Amino acid sequence: MNHLKFIFYITIFIISKSTLAEMKADVIITNANIYGYGNENAIAIHDGNIIFIGNNSEIPAYRSSNTKIINIDQAFVLPGFIDNHNHIFEAASAAGGNCELSADASLKEQIPYLKACRQKYETSHWLIGYGFSLDAILDAEHHQTPLEVIDEIFPNQPVIIMEQTSHSMWVNSAALIEAGISKNTIEPQGGKILKDEETGELNGILLDNAGDIVMEMAWNSLENQFEQSYNGLMAGLAEASAHGITTVGDGRLYWKRGWYDVWLQAEKDKKLTARVSLRPWIYPTDAIAPQLEFLKKIQSHDKSRLLIVDQVKMYSDGIFINGTAKVLSPYLETYIPDEPYGIHYIPPGKMKTWLNELNNIGYSAHIHAIGDGAIRESLNAIESVRNQGVKKPYTLTHVELVNSTDISRFAKLGVTADFQVGSDYVASHDHQWATAFLGEKRTRSMMNLKTIFDTGANVTLSSDWNVHDINPLVGIANSLIMEKTGLPDIHSAINAYTINAAKSLGISEMTGSIDIGKSADFVILEHDITRLEPEEIADTNILMTILQGNVVYESEP
Repeated sequence: MNHLKFIFYITIFIISKSTLAEMKADVIITNANIYGYGNENAIAIHDGNIIFIGNNSEIPAYRSSNTKIINIDQAFVLPGFIDNHNHIFEAASAAGGNCELSADASLKEQIPYLKACRQKYETSHWLIGYGFSLDAILDAEHHQTPLEVIDEIFPNQPVIIMEQTSHSMWVNSAALIEAGISKNTIEPQGGKILKDEETGELNGILLDNAGDIVMEMAWNSLENQFEQSYNGLMAGLAEASAHGITTVGDGRLYWKRGWYDVWLQAEKDKKLTARVSLRPWIYPTDAIAPQLEFLKKIQSHDKSRLLIVDQVKMYSDGIFINGTAKVLSPYLETYIPDEPYGIHYIPPGKMKTWLNELNNIGYSAHIHAIGDGAIRESLNAIESVRNQGVKKPYTLTHVELVNSTDISRFAKLGVTADFQVGSDYVASHDHQWATAFLGEKRTRSMMNLKTIFDTGANVTLSSDWNVHDINPLVGIANSLIMEKTGLPDIHSAINAYTINAAKSLGISEMTGSIDIGKSADFVILEHDITRLEPEEIADTNILMTILQGNVVYESEP
């Protein structure tokens, strides 16, 4: 830097600092242990933004008679957590299911749960439930199919029950009739309709998009749908703020279910306690043009709003346990032998078209990609738009199995890899459940954060709540407990839940770190987690969550 430039930048800094000093703070946080800052222990906030980071002794210059002082008594201040993939709308909503089965029960063992649901919710309307295991109810020892069992208990009322992963649905004949599905129905793009191997008759299990389509019918039939959805959203937001989350990357916005209107009402009511990047769902069986028309109407880059709409959610494939994740080598075992490599929600060529069309109207994409085939094809699609000069942020989420030749492409293409590690089996690298489907070699290579992190790619952590624990501290801790397959240190783990996630959402200029000029989004912790053992991190209490300078959560004294 030459001498004149140096003088220019110093002058700008002095003017800016002088201007900030003339502002009076709305809120001042004192006696703080601020992450990333040495002896500084105070933060001043004006109009939702940070205007000062320094020492308590300098605070009087920013204080007025109206300033609120928050003395946090040496508690630890981190940037507010950014959960890059959270189904905040669905996870806490009663609309998503009022009949709960057992996650581990066999088909026969599920009968008492089904009967209890019938007694409690016997009406002519749809019954929506959740909580079964596909492998348990499709065990070869059962003499009945899931359809035969559920029909005996629910002969007339349409019923749909979602597996915890949301990638399988158990339905009865009444539901199949409502949806117009028979054994001769052509399977929808991204979906499979399972049949009994011996008889060829429907067995009551719909995989991925075949189940999504029926669930949409059931959801849209609900009484008091808007009210149930709104109450569920409020519960989800409360859960997020209680865990220090100030920004959410929405897992998917099923806009045909009226969800966008619910979010708008929450914004209008000033009930949002987190900034949310809404990600409208791309429907794989629908034409592109009408979906683009809707997306144009709701798109918003307005960073003054707490609702941002400039990314979509699209699925490239399904999941391993039901054989719908797209793989480069065939499954060893699968529920869909006619699709030995898994399935596409959106075929590779069409995904390229989608990304181009979305870019033209100002959208990027958050892409579900689990299998190595889906990851390669998604990277190929992103590469095609990168070659046209598109700079938007793109993210692949889940990223469970990556072929070695594709690892370096995340950094090369500027693609974020978003992982969910908030479960014990991931922390202990216990993926033996996948061996029957993928074999030992592929199973051992699953969920390796470090190989992608080491290339310099942007890596984020998220919850996929309620598939995994919503608590970011659990994800941060587990990413370190994973050791050679996890993140290298606590600072990398914190970044993955803060500034890296902000980059993935395209909002790193406004949040994700504690810097002057950025939004005052903080989580205040009881202990400095950078000084704790990984096993201790998840037990740290969250004392307060602050969004744009406003306290949106405070723990009980």
